Amino acid sequence: MAIAPESLAPLGAQVELALVHYPVANKNGETIGSAVTNLDIHDIARAGRTFGIARYYIVTPYEDQQQLVTEILDHWLTGRGSVYNEKRKAALALVRICESLEALYAQVEAQWGTRPTVLATCAKPQANTVSYEAVRRRLSAGERFLLLFGTGWGLTSEVLARVDATLPPISGATEYNHLSVRSAAAIVLDRVLGNR
Repeated sequence: MAIAPESLAPLGAQVELALVHYPVANKNGETIGSAVTNLDIHDIARAGRTFGIARYYIVTPYEDQQQLVTEILDHWLTGRGSVYNEKRKAALALVRICESLEALYAQVEAQWGTRPTVLATCAKPQANTVSYEAVRRRLSAGERFLLLFGTGWGLTSEVLARVDATLPPISGATEYNHLSVRSAAAIVLDRVLGNR
């Protein structure tokens, strides 16, 4: 389904994105909390601004990690960085901090006045997968979405079991499937909101 360029911003405004640092899995499938990285904050915010999303949430329960995000945002939104690079300021203005998935769901629902459809990303096929084309059609019909991305080795099975659906894994020309979350977020946003 082709989407006219002038309609991209309104559709993006119906999408919010969250980068989850807890609960996520490690390579052994154990539940862990991962560290926030500066690159993830910046690059996903830039992709989010490019595709016109409403907000980008960093989900971490760790106070030191929340403080790190706050310091980075302060530098670029109100400090010297805000004058040095206005485009970076515009991207990082999308970023919010949440301490848990429960707080995230409550905040997004309060923001929109309704519960969005929660879609998770996963590198492995899931039983409840919805196609990118279907999401695009549902966006055009006015549906709102919250996209969850996991750090570490991805979202835990418990998180995946509680979402409304999952998006198809990103596959390339080989069996290798270990994209950075920054790359995955950019690809997913293009598939959901990019001009076709």
